Amino acid sequence: MKYLVILALFTCIGNSFAQQTPAPKQSQAVSIVGATAHLGNGEVIENSLIIFEDGKITQVMDATATKMQYRGRIIEAEGKHVYPGFIAPNTTLGLVEIDAVRATDDEDEIGSMLPHIRSLIAYNAESKIVESMRPNGVLMGQIVPRGGRISGTSSIVQFDAWNWEDAEIKEDDGLHINWPSSFTRGRWWAGEDPGIKVSEDYGEEILKLKDFFKAAKAYLKVENGKTNLAYEAMESVFSGEKRVYVHVDGKKEILDVIDFKKDLKLEHLVIVGGYEAHKAIEDLKENNIPVLVQRPHDTPQSEDHDYDFPYKLAGILHNKGVLVALESSGSMERMNTRNLPFYAGTAGAYGLGKEEALKLITSNTAKILGIEDMVGTLEKGKDATLFISEGDALDMRGNRLTHAFIQGREISLETHQTELYNRYMDKYDTASK
Repeated sequence: MKYLVILALFTCIGNSFAQQTPAPKQSQAVSIVGATAHLGNGEVIENSLIIFEDGKITQVMDATATKMQYRGRIIEAEGKHVYPGFIAPNTTLGLVEIDAVRATDDEDEIGSMLPHIRSLIAYNAESKIVESMRPNGVLMGQIVPRGGRISGTSSIVQFDAWNWEDAEIKEDDGLHINWPSSFTRGRWWAGEDPGIKVSEDYGEEILKLKDFFKAAKAYLKVENGKTNLAYEAMESVFSGEKRVYVHVDGKKEILDVIDFKKDLKLEHLVIVGGYEAHKAIEDLKENNIPVLVQRPHDTPQSEDHDYDFPYKLAGILHNKGVLVALESSGSMERMNTRNLPFYAGTAGAYGLGKEEALKLITSNTAKILGIEDMVGTLEKGKDATLFISEGDALDMRGNRLTHAFIQGREISLETHQTELYNRYMDKYDTASK
């Protein structure tokens, strides 16, 4: 009897902390009527009609200019706003649950050249951190491994799934490289000047990376008796099927990355971070290289930069014709990913405007990740991954979701955080009466 009681107790605890049960497949058409629709491509429909069924959007139009019959369930949304689901690129969501517990940390592997490491199979669809993204409208993400010179391969998932197979939107979408720095910091404990100095190993590290790519290409041209998993994982890179994401910040390094792309004839390459990308704008445009800009809620890295330079960087690049989106890596990156819409709001206030800023976390991100045919905008034929907000979703005061859908399924907006909020608000409301 004692053991049954203990088992029941653990079951209750497990249930109280588990993620919300994934929503069932859409069973009837849904019509959202009267909301201001922000399409994600810069267009706005003030009084919209959006219909979706079987997980796909079937109509997006001005409700005042049509007499079309509404279909299925009708959601009256006058005074509210509809947005495409926000996309978080370059995130480790679902790979780490508790930083201090090693058994929950799956973000990197031992080694340097790891193109065969796949983040998707380590993705935890029941992560409580992932669940907390949804109430802010962040409904999809690119799950990226960390560590090594070549970290491994990312995949793109949606945030309402039983397991990683259900979550997958695009499997093994890109290879991630951590580009070496041309500068290093001295080690004071070794008697060196602790200041910044030129790295003596920079050229050698680039050469190692090039040699790996060339060796992989040579391996793939001939039949081998032994299997090399790392080299075989490069085949989709050389074919152009898999994008190459290079994590790099400095101007010199960015220009070297561009030379690297040309030398190895890489078809799709993306700069991630790009703190000094504004110094290489023409080179980026000439070589058709987009940038996933680091999150703007940060301090300047140079004493010569304006205090608001991180806020303005996305706008500077966008206004000069570079394809730009926002990412949220850095300190406390997983929990900060929920602030993605507010990063876009900041960029909007510093040189972009709201609808252009919205592109940084919707259509532009989808284009850079190669999933623009499925998500990123509210368009006929695309996945019904969208949400309704009471106000401006790029503003903390207006981002209050009433409904959210992933591939047509209406998902729960409750999390362990909303449960705690309601519990203690009830306590104080009761005490004040």
